[in-house]
Amino acid sequence: MTRVETIGTPVGGYAPDFELPGIDNQVHHLSRYLENFGVVGVVSIRHHCHYVNLYLNRLTEIQAEFAPGGFTLIGINGSDNTEFPGHNLENMQEFAQKHQLNFPYLWDSTQDVSRSFGAIATPMAFVVDSRGILRYRGQIDNHPHRPLATGENYLRNAIAALLNGEKVPTPETEPVGTAIIWRI
Repeated sequence: MTRVETIGTPVGGYAPDFELPGIDNQVHHLSRYLENFGVVGVVSIRHHCHYVNLYLNRLTEIQAEFAPGGFTLIGINGSDNTEFPGHNLENMQEFAQKHQLNFPYLWDSTQDVSRSFGAIATPMAFVVDSRGILRYRGQIDNHPHRPLATGENYLRNAIAALLNGEKVPTPETEPVGTAIIWRI
């Protein structure tokens, strides 16, 4: 595994706009999502990650729970496809269909967007407010191996706070997951 320095957007900074292809064969832009949603969640995921598979049901539940209030979740796959040739749009489509993802799943083939957000692991969550300001980055929750456990639900709490016009209670946590493999 090669480690590469990521740029990373700090909490309180402007999230990087992007133009990425999705599994729906459309091009997706963060700026367009911000025009239509009060809060946007971005989660760094890849389909060969054990930790991502632990969170898939929780992510689809979060999307279903908060979508009526003006939220959308976006999954971004920024894995190095030279290391894992199965990382391509076709396999991402199959993965999304198999797991019944209810949110857009985008392909960051250059890894530029993942680096700009500061993703270092999969899964890693980012929450952006309607003005494009990053308000949360880090873990989805603090109980990855116990989906039904109680604990700190960082992503849910950040989304709920922003939708209610409140400050995010915990703006940053250390991500837990599989390190992203960067192309050099």
